[in-house]
Amino acid sequence: MDTDLYDEFGNYIGPELDSDEDDDELGRETKDLDEMDDDDDDDDIGDHDDDHPGMEVVLHEDKKYYPTAEEVYGPEVETIVQEEDTQPLTEPIIKPVKTKKFTLMEQTLPVTVYEMDFLADLMDNSELIRNVTLCGHLHHGKTHPEIRKRYDQDVLTTLCSFQRGVGIKSTPVTVVLPDTKGKSYLFNIMDTPGHVNFSDEVTAGLRISDGVVLFIDAAEGVMLNTERLIKHAVQERLAVTVCINKIDRLILELKLPPTDAYYKLRHIVDEVNGLISMYSTDENLILSPLLGNVCFSSSQYSICFTLGSFAKIYADTFGDINYQEFAKRLWGDIYFNPKTRKFTKKAPTSSSQRSFVEFILEPLYKILAQVVGDVDTSLPRTLDELGIHLTKEELKLNIRPLLRLVCKKFFGEFTGNNVYHSNFFSPSDGDSDGPLMCHTTKMYSTDDGVQFHAFGRVLSGTIHAGQPVKVLGENYTLEDEEDSQICTVGRLWISVARYHIEVNRVPAGNWVLIEGVDQPIVKTATITEPRGNEEAQIFRPLKFNTTSVIKIAVEPVNPSELPKMLDGLRKVNKSYPSLTTKVEESGEHVILGTGELYLDCVMHDLRKMYSEIDIKVADPVVTFCETVVETSSLKCFAETPNKKNKITMIAEPLEKGLAEDIENEVVQITWNRKKLGEFFQTKYDWDLLAARSIWAFGPDATGPNILVDDTLPSEVDKALLGSVKDSIVQGFQWGTREGPLCDELIRNVKFKILDAVVAQEPLHRGGGQIIPTARRVVYSAFLMATPRLMEPYYFVEVQAPADCVSAVYTVLARRRGHVTQDAPIPGSPLYTIKAFIPAIDSFGFETDLRTHTQGQAFSLSVFHHWQIVPGDPLDKSIVIRPLEPQPAPHLAREFMIKTRRRKGLSEDVSISKFFDDPMLLELAKQDVVLNYPM
Repeated sequence: MDTDLYDEFGNYIGPELDSDEDDDELGRETKDLDEMDDDDDDDDIGDHDDDHPGMEVVLHEDKKYYPTAEEVYGPEVETIVQEEDTQPLTEPIIKPVKTKKFTLMEQTLPVTVYEMDFLADLMDNSELIRNVTLCGHLHHGKTHPEIRKRYDQDVLTTLCSFQRGVGIKSTPVTVVLPDTKGKSYLFNIMDTPGHVNFSDEVTAGLRISDGVVLFIDAAEGVMLNTERLIKHAVQERLAVTVCINKIDRLILELKLPPTDAYYKLRHIVDEVNGLISMYSTDENLILSPLLGNVCFSSSQYSICFTLGSFAKIYADTFGDINYQEFAKRLWGDIYFNPKTRKFTKKAPTSSSQRSFVEFILEPLYKILAQVVGDVDTSLPRTLDELGIHLTKEELKLNIRPLLRLVCKKFFGEFTGNNVYHSNFFSPSDGDSDGPLMCHTTKMYSTDDGVQFHAFGRVLSGTIHAGQPVKVLGENYTLEDEEDSQICTVGRLWISVARYHIEVNRVPAGNWVLIEGVDQPIVKTATITEPRGNEEAQIFRPLKFNTTSVIKIAVEPVNPSELPKMLDGLRKVNKSYPSLTTKVEESGEHVILGTGELYLDCVMHDLRKMYSEIDIKVADPVVTFCETVVETSSLKCFAETPNKKNKITMIAEPLEKGLAEDIENEVVQITWNRKKLGEFFQTKYDWDLLAARSIWAFGPDATGPNILVDDTLPSEVDKALLGSVKDSIVQGFQWGTREGPLCDELIRNVKFKILDAVVAQEPLHRGGGQIIPTARRVVYSAFLMATPRLMEPYYFVEVQAPADCVSAVYTVLARRRGHVTQDAPIPGSPLYTIKAFIPAIDSFGFETDLRTHTQGQAFSLSVFHHWQIVPGDPLDKSIVIRPLEPQPAPHLAREFMIKTRRRKGLSEDVSISKFFDDPMLLELAKQDVVLNYPM
């Protein structure tokens, strides 16, 4: 070893060795070859070992103490070797396959009174199809136990509805029902939830129906949701019929005398007609038992009759009566004179009863009273007179089943069709040979919650299983065809609550459940021919009668499960019609819903059905709106970045009621100039110039803000201004969508363009210059006009016994609520209290109310209007201390700052962000900058 070439540590320090890359490569290859040879040698040695074992030296780590898993179990078995502690003992290493089941579905078709083939044949005859939505207030008897028993269908399908005892999803049921003459009709019935939070489900049902059956509880009368449903049905221009249900309560529970019961029933009919005339422009839309569009029923005791069907019972019993004529005289102030055997308008004697009481209510009272009161002695005699024969066993039944049996035999088999056989709901569909058009309004998830089936109505053409179709989403227009996709239809079913009947084609006029098209659909869709039907427009997206104002932020407990949660959010979004999900600037995922119960159900589905992970939920908050209360204190202007254009605007509040008119589409921006101008001149006395120069509503076509061009042709070149109109409108809509205070919608503001300097060359006035500038000037005009926050208010209806009313007042007062009316419900011991309460203070209100009234009060709340929050959101002098309730004047500031924090914006609104330097100089001159931070 050459000592000069190495240091004392043995490191080489001699001259450079000429090792080329190539040599290196070669060296490496030879080394590899050597190793391979070594391996071969080892194998050879191993072979020799087998011959005489026991002699060689075996290292400890090479010793084989136990046979390998492969030797024990054989080569076919897959074995997993787990290191210690990778899984807790509670979890099995190989999990059993778990089938998820979230709906109560029957596997086989149940026995029905008609053949399934007959039902399928009826589908081809659109004259015999009736599409009806059953709706009504909560627990007014829509999900009819009688229909359930007769057709073996329980209608509450989702387990969630079942456990809560309240409908959450609308459920379609298709059955064949006979009318009073025994002719069969195919009924597509949509059973909808009665809770106001779920009115979006009703909207989805109404869209594909031709008529509505409104259920009203005879004891409770017209309630909060009844009123909203009437309004909704009338706006959708549907035929309305009413079923006054639970009339047994008047007799057995409230124990009203027959005359009072008549007044109570008449009061309900009058109230409904009052509401209809309030919302409807059609004079002829009247409900009355005489017209056959009101029926009386008690589903618990199988009672269901109209005046016509009751008169027919008389005709069957006594022979030669013209029952149609008789029925016309059974309602209203008409009396029967037994001496002359004629009906008169005047009462023949002071004690005589109206015909409805005498011929309908009294016999009914007698039957119920005899069954309830005197089963053993006088009942058999009465039943004999009525020709009802019961066996000894049947007479020994308990009161309720006996009553049900007697009524069933007296009123005849329950057909449910008394009311609808007349042509109230005749369908108006296209022909089944035309081009395919199908409108889907709801998505139902499969048993295991993995995919969805689209549910809709075929309005023209015929849909076949396995055919290719084009699915048009809600954003599809003839100009922008992005939101469309070609899909292949899977199987098709007719949906009957808890089971499905598979069919291979569905003609026009029917409802259908479609497999395989769910992927592109979010809420509603239009399904049409893949080719040839290019001119097809889409059906309008659903217009809900409530607004989603409550929002919760969600995040997975384990951050790595975010993709699962996002997938779950996508699915609940499909499952609930009016649910909105969005991602805030700060990255939090927000779910918007109509109320607490609604969001509770959404979260249940998200956690249990669709994502199966733990999800954290932030405290619920509400959406706010931003508005102004005065006109801008000075003209605000902004220059484009290239200094070639300048826009000047002011903001002022809109007239009262105008924002609501725009939102309810009383006035539409798509009208022609003249019609639009006339509306604003006559209803809101705008001057001619302003009314004719409305440019846009914002943030969308039905947004509650208006952009008006208030420039004069003498001062501004209108042609140039027209060339940038679209850009300014876009800037205005962007600005009103995210206001300057806390990124919420602007509402109830009119922006006027007072002056505009626009560059001559098109290059200098492109969208990139104009749009952000227009938005900035919208903001500055807004901030100069005394901005305020608005919060959503709920309308609350509480039912409580008289001694609890004061407790209700106390609970409301603690939550900034105020009562607008309290009145006894006629003919019952309860009071109705109507009140307003801010949505942000309504969380936990129901629970609180029940605690304070020992569970006797029942409340329902629904979004009603927007109201300005007290206080100035920009007042710097207010100090917000953590965890202290703020006095009223500080609320606006508190809401604004906390919302900004939550969204990850800077603490305070700085106006310098929205003003140009020349504008700030102008402000300084006018000394406006008092409490605004720079």
